[in-house]
Amino acid sequence: MERYVVTLRCRDRPGIVRALSDAVFELKGNIVESQQFYDDRGGTFCLRMTFDSPETDVTAARGEIEARLREFDPVLKVRCVADRPRVLVMVSREDHCLEDLLYRRRIGELPIEVPLVVSNHETGREAVQRHGIGFEYLPVTRDSKPAAETRLLELIAEHRIDLVVLARYMQVLSDDLCRRLDGRAINIHHSFLPGFKGARPYHQAHLRGVKLIGATAHYVTAELDEGPIIEQDVVRVDHHHSAEQLVAMGRDVERMVLARAVRLHAEDRVLRNGDRTVVFA
Repeated sequence: MERYVVTLRCRDRPGIVRALSDAVFELKGNIVESQQFYDDRGGTFCLRMTFDSPETDVTAARGEIEARLREFDPVLKVRCVADRPRVLVMVSREDHCLEDLLYRRRIGELPIEVPLVVSNHETGREAVQRHGIGFEYLPVTRDSKPAAETRLLELIAEHRIDLVVLARYMQVLSDDLCRRLDGRAINIHHSFLPGFKGARPYHQAHLRGVKLIGATAHYVTAELDEGPIIEQDVVRVDHHHSAEQLVAMGRDVERMVLARAVRLHAEDRVLRNGDRTVVFA
């Protein structure tokens, strides 16, 4: 038996669920989980379904499902659950999110493969290679940025990457690269957006006497830190906390939020719906 996950998004109309269920029946399948959402703002229907089937050829399964749903013109994805997404992680000097992702991958908590880590600093090479993962040093300056991004795209193709994760990568991607990676790149932001922008955000927060700090994981778009949000969380703080304590607490929440976002994406639980996301827990 093979387990499949199906996601779709299309204009709502009668018969969508029936058509998908008929496809599963033809594949001698058994539905394990099904979630759906109707967005009445735009009349959009979103669905995520998992099912088991004796059909082990994903191409054949996808063909049957596509044929049944063709009249609805959906944005459709069919994947074997056993086929784990291949993730390229990008990092700068701060490695707390990177180390957390690699640890969770190693113990099986994150259903991903990480063939490569890319960094604009050499500092993380040894730690990454201890995990048996490739490391690519890709320095970025104003003059070298176009060449560096070209090389990054080559690495994405070479390693058959499904998802790029910016794990506190402190370089802004060009608009062109953001468009090329649309829906395939996740960033972790050091704030419960909207928040403090620029350098030393936790110190800014400390000076303003905030009562909540947090983190936001979102898809990367050309509009800086404005992409569709996948996951967020906060922790309460008060006047007793120093700026350094805020930094430490911020690292913890960043790790958790990014790991949740990567897992949700890897399990096909996130559907883009315009500037928003539908997240099936």
